[in-house]
Amino acid sequence: MIASQKAIRSSGWKTDFLIGFPDGLFLLFFATQVIQVFPIEVQSFYTLHLFIWAIGGVLVMIGAFQANKGDAQHDSALLSDKERSKLQRLDINAGTIAQIEQEMEKDAQTWEQILEQEKVVETTFKRSRAIRHALLTGFFFWVGGVLSLGPYFSNENFPAASQTSIMLVFLGLTAFSFIKARITAQRPLPIVLRYWIMGAGVLAGAWILHKTVF
Repeated sequence: MIASQKAIRSSGWKTDFLIGFPDGLFLLFFATQVIQVFPIEVQSFYTLHLFIWAIGGVLVMIGAFQANKGDAQHDSALLSDKERSKLQRLDINAGTIAQIEQEMEKDAQTWEQILEQEKVVETTFKRSRAIRHALLTGFFFWVGGVLSLGPYFSNENFPAASQTSIMLVFLGLTAFSFIKARITAQRPLPIVLRYWIMGAGVLAGAWILHKTVF
């Protein structure tokens, strides 16, 4: 009989939003700020960013799907026969192997305590639910990317589009911070400041890269 695969259940669309939205916003924000100064045709600029947008979303969805499977290493606190054989082939003595198992048991107990403290519910893995969460995470990733990339599609004057993009990005980060604060029951101001600093860091990184390259 095949054992049921465990998964760590997320808080639904809220988790997908908190993961996907800022990733899409920051990735496209950095890409647009860096690439716009290169001598590149307008159509090539659009094509390149659409490619980055699409591939980034797919990678985020794959990551979200894998995350919904949970962490298999915590399913058992004992070494499997295969793992034990590998250690024996490396000439590791029985005492050391026993010590490794003790550490694994401690790790498993610590993991269970973390799950209890954070009130995370473990549930049987369902492929349909994992796919749904992956699609939602990808959707929020693409929504975040719209704030950064959208102005460039409505205005081919890239310096002007960049100013609009910066404004929308910081407005988006502010709104996201308040939503995250409400979802996670935290004070909004520290979260707003943290994401503003991250946004400023992206701008600073792009500026340094420009000065370095040119």
